[in-house]
Amino acid sequence: MIYTVTLNPAIDYVVSLDAFHPGEVNRSASDYKEAGGKGINVSRVLDRFDVSTTALGFIGGFTGKYITDYLTDMNIEHDFVSLQQDTRINVKLKAAGEESEVNGVSPTIDEEAYQTFIAKLEQLKEGDIVVLAGSLPSSLPSDTYKEIVAMLKQKGVMTILDTSGTPLTEALKASPAFVKPNHHELAELFDTEVKNDADVVTLAKRLHEEQQIDHVLISMAKDGAIYVGTGGVMKLSAPQGTAVNSVGAGDSAVAGFIYGWQSLENAEAAAKYAVASGSATAFSKTLCTKEEVEALLPTVSIEHI
Repeated sequence: MIYTVTLNPAIDYVVSLDAFHPGEVNRSASDYKEAGGKGINVSRVLDRFDVSTTALGFIGGFTGKYITDYLTDMNIEHDFVSLQQDTRINVKLKAAGEESEVNGVSPTIDEEAYQTFIAKLEQLKEGDIVVLAGSLPSSLPSDTYKEIVAMLKQKGVMTILDTSGTPLTEALKASPAFVKPNHHELAELFDTEVKNDADVVTLAKRLHEEQQIDHVLISMAKDGAIYVGTGGVMKLSAPQGTAVNSVGAGDSAVAGFIYGWQSLENAEAAAKYAVASGSATAFSKTLCTKEEVEALLPTVSIEHI
C-alpha cells in the first residue's frame, strides 16, 4: 500500500488577474480552489494513474473538512489526525505572466496529536511505500522527517522524501530510499556551487554512496533531470512545451517515479515517468493526467553517463 504524508496541508486558492496592483482593489478574472499540500498532490496524481493511496497527516476546522470532502469526492482514501485549529489557506496569484504566493499560518500540532499520527505509521508493514512531502509546521522539530524515516526503515517500508532546507538535511542522515532536490537545493546541501552537469553528478553520487540513498533524482526545470542511483547515472531531457503552471510539478514528478517503479521496477523507466509527469503538470492548468504523461514519454531522451 502507498501512503502519502502531508504534515502541513492547505487549501490552494488560485486567483488569476489581468494585472495586479498593490495597495488597490484587484478583481479576479477567474479563481478556483483545490486540496493542496505536496503529499496530497502525490495522491491526486497517482489516483489519475489508477493507483490507490491513503493520505495521512493533520487537518482541522472548516478548511480541513473541505480537504477531506475533496478527497472523498475523488475516492481517495484518507486517515488524517484532526486538530482544533483551521488548516491553512495558501493564495496563489497569477497576473501578467508571473506567479506570487501568500501562504497561510500552519496550525499547532501538539504532542498528543503527533503521537496519534505516529501510531498510524506504526501499523504499516514491510513492502509499504510512504511519501513524506512538503514543509514542516513550525510546531514540529526540524528532525521530524529523520525520525519518521528511521522508524519506517526498521519496518521494511520504502520511504520517498521530497522536502527542502534543514528538514531535508536532517532526514538524509536516515537514508530514505528516494530524494528529489532540485539543482539549487543540491548546491545548498553541500554549501557549494553547481556550474554544470558534472557538478550535479558528483554531488548526487555523494548522496547515493555516502548517505546510502537508492534513488537520487535532481530536477533542473527546462534542462531536464539527472538520476544517480541503483539504476546507474543518466541525464534525462525535458519535453518541450509552454510552462503555464508550476504548482504541483515537483509532486507530479514524485508520483511519476513511484508509478514507473511500481509498474516496472526499473529505475530508467521510473525516471522517465518522473520527468514526463512533472512536465505534463507544468504544461497544464492543474495536475497532469496519465494520458498527458504518456503523450510526453517518447520525447524524454536518456543519456547514460
